[in-house]
Amino acid sequence: MTFSKATLLGTAAAISLAGAAQAADCPIKVGVLHSLSGTMAISETTLKDTMLMLVEQQNEKGGLLGCDLEAVVVDPASDWPLFAEKARELLTVQEVDVIFGNWTSVSRKSVLPVIEELNGLLFYPVQYEGEESSKNVFYTGAAPNQQAIPATDYFLEELGVEKFALLGTDYVYPRTTNNILKSYLKDKGIADADIFVNYTPFGHSDWSKIVADVVALGADGKKVGVISTINGDANIGFYKELAAAGISADDIPVVAFSVGEEELSGLDTSNLVGHLAAWNYFMSADTDANEEFIAAWHAFIGDDARVTNDPMEAHYIGFHMWVNAVEDAETTDVDAVREAMWGQEFPNLTGGTAVMGVNHHLAKPVLIGEITEDGQFDILSQTDEVPGDAWTDYLPESALLVSDWKDLECGMYNTQTESCVQTRSNY
Repeated sequence: MTFSKATLLGTAAAISLAGAAQAADCPIKVGVLHSLSGTMAISETTLKDTMLMLVEQQNEKGGLLGCDLEAVVVDPASDWPLFAEKARELLTVQEVDVIFGNWTSVSRKSVLPVIEELNGLLFYPVQYEGEESSKNVFYTGAAPNQQAIPATDYFLEELGVEKFALLGTDYVYPRTTNNILKSYLKDKGIADADIFVNYTPFGHSDWSKIVADVVALGADGKKVGVISTINGDANIGFYKELAAAGISADDIPVVAFSVGEEELSGLDTSNLVGHLAAWNYFMSADTDANEEFIAAWHAFIGDDARVTNDPMEAHYIGFHMWVNAVEDAETTDVDAVREAMWGQEFPNLTGGTAVMGVNHHLAKPVLIGEITEDGQFDILSQTDEVPGDAWTDYLPESALLVSDWKDLECGMYNTQTESCVQTRSNY
């Protein structure tokens, strides 16, 4: 029996495809761990929809390793312990190959022990306080040196701010970020008396006393700026109180780390115009890639009024890097994919290229935007890619630590003792 060249090539291709399919169980399951109910649903539901869009797009390209992708969606319902339960369900019952999810730091820290115990893989897309590096997590949102520190530099260098009000919601992200910023400001020569720090609970509504304290900070004529880690609907009352006190963005500028397009959508922005936000992405970025992303999002969601935002771009980058790492490793095995992630590059939506470091943090550009009447941002400045720093240089206990999962195989390597630290209280 003889075979034609075409037949032999076809057989070889079929064998190759079968081999690829055998490198993963079909379908390849993508866990989606975002709140679809409760207080965080307003932000996280959009990220669930983003993941569904990305999975659909990948399947339209032919899937991955010869398999279709299947999104497995669960609802942790804005309940921090439930996040851990749902993560365990995804890994042990649903047997997902990867998880994309979480928003708040407390939800991530709830999930972390489960992910590490079961050797899962989590992509976390939201800006956070740093001070963490897990073997099983890739942090695609901003670390403090990619958001908080550059925003502070903008206040110092561009706006001439001399006194700082650090206002935050009372939980781990604002407290840790403000500890870092207070130390950084002191290094920059700002006196302790010129730094006002205040924390309020989620949903705080009475801002009159706090705004009065901020205004009083500038009684000596020095320029005051507010660095805001206020989360959720408390922002509405805060900006309204500033306006009621006759304070404009020219008088006391506010730069926020948790106010983006999604939060501004549908709000009366008259009290916010001129104030600032710092992110790694704005919907107003004028690039072909961003235009295509927005068009795809509107087509998928069926609503041209729906905005895009920074955590969506973080999922976009993280998902495509994971896909490329799976293809490079020729398997969905967590350890193999993790090693294939180091050095992965993917074009971001604002121009330039995101790069994954061995500390499991991305190199990303930092953008400062000014809020406009239509709920968008006028981009005032954009840096080149800044590598994410897992451990800040501005806290003494962290300055000695580095994260390197490739060569040192350690997320907390103490450069002074030349040893790997196993645990830390806020890790």
